Amino acid sequence: MSISPATSRLKSDDRIAAAETEARLVAVSGEISARLDRLPTTRAVWKLIILLSLGFFFELYDLLYSGYVAPGLVKSGILTPTTTGVFGTTGVASFIASLFSGLFFGTLACGFLADRFGRRAIFTYAMLWYVLANTVMAFQDTAAGLNFWRFVSGLGIGVELITIGTYMSELAPKRLRGRAFAVCQAIGFCAVPLVAYLSYLLIPQTLGGIDGWRWVVILGGISALFIWYFRRNLPESPRWLASKGRAAEADAILRQLERAVQAEYGKPLPAAGPAEPVVQKARFADMWRPPYRSRTIMLIIFHVFQTVGFYGFASWVPTLLVKQGITVTSSLLYTTLIGLAAPVGPMIGYWIADRFERKHVIVAMAGLNIVAGLLFSQAGSAAAIVVLGVLLTLASNIGSFTFHTYQQELYPTAIRARAVGFVYSWSRLSAIFSSFLIAFFLGKFGVAGVFVFISCAMLLVMLAIGLMGPRTLGKSLESISH
Repeated sequence: MSISPATSRLKSDDRIAAAETEARLVAVSGEISARLDRLPTTRAVWKLIILLSLGFFFELYDLLYSGYVAPGLVKSGILTPTTTGVFGTTGVASFIASLFSGLFFGTLACGFLADRFGRRAIFTYAMLWYVLANTVMAFQDTAAGLNFWRFVSGLGIGVELITIGTYMSELAPKRLRGRAFAVCQAIGFCAVPLVAYLSYLLIPQTLGGIDGWRWVVILGGISALFIWYFRRNLPESPRWLASKGRAAEADAILRQLERAVQAEYGKPLPAAGPAEPVVQKARFADMWRPPYRSRTIMLIIFHVFQTVGFYGFASWVPTLLVKQGITVTSSLLYTTLIGLAAPVGPMIGYWIADRFERKHVIVAMAGLNIVAGLLFSQAGSAAAIVVLGVLLTLASNIGSFTFHTYQQELYPTAIRARAVGFVYSWSRLSAIFSSFLIAFFLGKFGVAGVFVFISCAMLLVMLAIGLMGPRTLGKSLESISH
């Protein structure tokens, strides 16, 4: 069947029109990104970062209370410290694994939601999801019910973790990106001493006929009061809008932000730099093509093993201390003192975030984790336990805000949430199994065996990032993508 010249010309015209439309979208996206990156760091910019950071605070409260309420769950008879089999479902390990199972499916299967529906909508609805799930969990009396609702809350927390990082990386100007993540994590990790202190006060008690651990969980639900406040005051990401062809909306939001920044800046804004090429269309499969393939492999290896170090200590420290012969009350007191260091790590990181290459910081913190962890396993005095616990906390939290910044920089806007969700999901899968493995090592080899296991994992983290990680410091998201 032959094609008429007229039909051929129409198809050719359609291809030309599509190419012109694509070129316009690329140009607009590049211009939006250049305008964002040149913004001075005034109160208007910091307001957006603080709002996202407050969301991260409530998220971390719900994410990290597992280890702190574990002694209370054991005390109430719902869970046991260890299990007879590696994958028993009635021990503390099953409770922690349920959370990370939810986190795994949330980041892997639902990471695309922020790319499809926008950063702002998913940020607010994911928070509502996990707050409601945790509130229901607080009234469970069986291991099965407890684990199921912890899994459900993990789904929402997993989506939220990816969305906040993506949102933050796209709103923060390139010179501020590292410090923005440092501030976000400093505010977020204030939840650690808070939940530790509340656990210290409440878990040994029964108030109004309700076990103390339930009060710790219920108090996290206060974040529900802030959800619509966040939604009202946070704009959609102009970068995301531009990537979806919604240039007029992106421009309107950015103009409003520019007016607020200029009013605070007191003089004309700096000229925007040249618009860099933007990856306008990308598919999930593009993660496995250069230049993203090596980054994806590196981050999968990294996340499989970094989780062992970070959550291996944070989620298990009260139980580890009890295993060393320290009473539940004393272990929670030590944990509270150690938890005070949680926001200090990112505060220190604020001064180094945009000065040192991110991959080098991650490697250095993994090395510190190895040294402090092995010494912690041999510590006997209260002072040594607290000091080494603080060092472990600082190393983990400086490494945490750095890799959260780093992984968001390695993929283009079009697939940023999906790609980061995919590689990040490996940390959740790792956490499911590492929880049971830590319980196994704790039962067979004691605390020292746990930290030898953690040290081997952190050594692999150092090798993966040190040998395979690209440099990103001071570069625009668009230049890193290319």
